[in-house]
Amino acid sequence: MSTREERTLARIALTWLAEPGTRSVARLVDRLGSVAALDLLLDGRAPDEKLRASIAARSADGDPRAVAYDAMARTDRLGARIVTPEDAEWPPGLADLRELRLPGAYRKVDTETAPPLCFWVRGSWPLAEALDRSVAVVGARAATGYGTHIATELGYGLGDRGWTVVSGGAFGIDAAAHRGALTAGGLTVAVLACGLDRPYPMGNAALFDRIADTGLLVSEWMPGAEPLRPRFLIRNRVIAAGTVGTVVVEASARSGATQTGHRALAMPRPTMAVPGPVTSAMSVGTHELLRDYPKARLVTGVAHVLEEVGRIGDDLAPPARGPDRPTDALDDDARSVLEAMPRRGGVGVERLAARAGVDVRTTLRKLSLLEELTLVVRRDDGYALVSTPRPRRATT
Repeated sequence: MSTREERTLARIALTWLAEPGTRSVARLVDRLGSVAALDLLLDGRAPDEKLRASIAARSADGDPRAVAYDAMARTDRLGARIVTPEDAEWPPGLADLRELRLPGAYRKVDTETAPPLCFWVRGSWPLAEALDRSVAVVGARAATGYGTHIATELGYGLGDRGWTVVSGGAFGIDAAAHRGALTAGGLTVAVLACGLDRPYPMGNAALFDRIADTGLLVSEWMPGAEPLRPRFLIRNRVIAAGTVGTVVVEASARSGATQTGHRALAMPRPTMAVPGPVTSAMSVGTHELLRDYPKARLVTGVAHVLEEVGRIGDDLAPPARGPDRPTDALDDDARSVLEAMPRRGGVGVERLAARAGVDVRTTLRKLSLLEELTLVVRRDDGYALVSTPRPRRATT
C-alpha cells in the first residue's frame, strides 16, 4: 500500500470512529496528519474524555483499519471513488467550515461542524468543478403544490443557465429541484446522509440513478452506513459550504432546511428564502428566516437567485413590471389628450384641447400619434376612442 493510500485509509477509519464534523479529530488531522492522528486516538490519547469513550465504544465493534480497508473494496465494487483534501477535485469552499461558529449553538450537530475528512462520490464529474457554480435548493419533505412548483422552476432555470443544483435527495422540495435540473439537461448533485449503496429515501431510487448517470451522488459516510436522523443535520453543513448560495423554498418552523440556511448565513454565503402564504405551516420557517436575519434575501424566481450569486453586472434581475401597453411610450401631453377623450361619442379638436388643457396645435400632433397607435379614430363628429371588442358570450 502506498503512502497516499495509507493516508486515505486512515481518513476512512477516522470517519468511522467519530462522526463527520468532529472538530477535535479535524484539528488532530490538520496538526499531525491522518495516519498519526489515527494512531494517537487508537492508543487512547484522544484530547477529551467524551471522544475517548466514543472511540472505545466504536473500536469494540471492529478494527478501524480493517473496516476502512473493507470500505475501500466496497467502494470499488460500487463503481464509486473516495475523494480527500489531497485530491485536485476537493472543493475549496469546504475550508470555510473551519471558521463556522453558530450563535447560541449547544447541540452536537450545531457545534461539531468541521470540514469533512473524505467523501464517497458516484458519478463522472470532478466534484470541485461540479460545485464551482452551484446553488443549494432545499426545503420541506412534506412540500405543498406551491413549493414543489417553485422548486422545479428554480431547478430548471438554474440548470438551463449552466448552474449546478445541489440538494439532499429527499422527497418534496429536494426531489423537485433535482428533477427540474435534470429536465433542463443541467447538472445536479445529491448530498446524502448515508452510504451510496443505500441512498435514502428508497422511493427516490430511480431519481438517484438518474443523478449518478449525469451528475453526482456524494456522501461522507462509507458504503453500508445507515441514514440515521442526526446524519441529515450533520450533512447540511456540506450543502451550505460547498455551494455558492442557498435557497430555502419551503420549511416548517423547525426544519433541517432552515438549519442549512443558518449555516449558509454564518459562513457567510448568499442565503435566500421564497415567501409563501402566511397561512401555510410550510412557509413559517422561510418567513422567520427573512424576519430574523436581515442578510437573508427574499427571492421569487431564478432571476433573483442569479442576482444574488452571479457575477456583478452580468446577472441582474429585471425590474418587476406588468405587460407592455401601447400607452407606455406616451408623453405627458399625449396622456392628457387621451385621458380627456370622452368614453362614448366623438369630440372636436378645440373642445378636446380645452378638456386636456393643451393648446390646439399640440393636441393635433398628439391625436396623429394616438391614431398611429390605434387608440383613437377620426370620425365625422371629431375624434373618438377606439372601442375594444367585448368577448362574445357563449350560447347554450
